[in-house]
Amino acid sequence: MAKYLFQGSYTEKGVEGLRKEGGSKRRKAIEKVTKGLGGKVEAFYFTFGKDDFAVIVEVPSGVEAAAVALAVNASGAVRARTTVLLSPEEIDKAAKKSVSYRAPGKPGK
Repeated sequence: MAKYLFQGSYTEKGVEGLRKEGGSKRRKAIEKVTKGLGGKVEAFYFTFGKDDFAVIVEVPSGVEAAAVALAVNASGAVRARTTVLLSPEEIDKAAKKSVSYRAPGKPGK
């Protein structure tokens, strides 16, 4: 399973809905969506500042994460960003992979 961080802000429409339903119902709605895609919510927080929320979910793949992002952003109530989260062990594996890369403007080998 892959982990993703969803961060974003509510539009005026979204804030109205949040005030009406409350935070706990919003968390339950996100848990239901995530469970329906074969995943789970690891953390759900409301935040101050640029973002109104931060949610960490675990879903089977990027396809499910993209489905959530599309549905959330299409609602008109939320503007969300999605970030792939990698564990230290995944970075260990990535660091051991051999990658042939030529930086822009550098001569090729």
